[in-house]
Amino acid sequence: MYVPAHFAEDRIPVLHDAMRGSGLVTLVTLTADGLIASHVPLLLNPEPAPYGTLIGHLARPNPQAQTAIGEALAIFQATDGYITPSYYATKRETGKVVPTWNYTAIHAYGTLRFFDDRTELLDIVTRLTNRHESRRAAPWAVSDAPADFVQGMLNGIIGFELAITRLEGKRKLSQNRPAADRIGVVDGLREDGRPDLAREVAQVAGDAG
Repeated sequence: MYVPAHFAEDRIPVLHDAMRGSGLVTLVTLTADGLIASHVPLLLNPEPAPYGTLIGHLARPNPQAQTAIGEALAIFQATDGYITPSYYATKRETGKVVPTWNYTAIHAYGTLRFFDDRTELLDIVTRLTNRHESRRAAPWAVSDAPADFVQGMLNGIIGFELAITRLEGKRKLSQNRPAADRIGVVDGLREDGRPDLAREVAQVAGDAG
């Protein structure tokens, strides 16, 4: 990933928080026939330090589970959005502005280890379910389904771990703009119904200050 110095994020706690907040992750591996990608939710175990381990599962027939070669890449995409030049004070001053896109992206690299232990698979499915059901008033649980049905579903998946050996973070959130432009971005995003991205830009501006 191309990461200019002013967009680089290398603080592990910040990266881990963003990774935990991400929903669907893109898992990319190399095979003898070229690259292959799957889109999966993942769990993050902060051990072993410093980068931690990613845990998930694939459908058993997925060729990625059978043919991965060498290093794998997990791509996390956090909050993102279009930035119009109309947000900038510089537009009114000089007109020398162009559109851009603000985003946070994290690339985690490592080698995959596949496993099909039933206890581990059930643990992964349960933890992923609990994580994503936790905000519901009446969360669904894996144990709500018949045990024999769950066991049958486990037959169709294979688990994996990715011990992270390299971690790259990029937070492109208007850090390269003058202070007046950053204020304009925050205000403009709020007016346009993107308070989530506005908060990210404001936070980065505060960190930089």
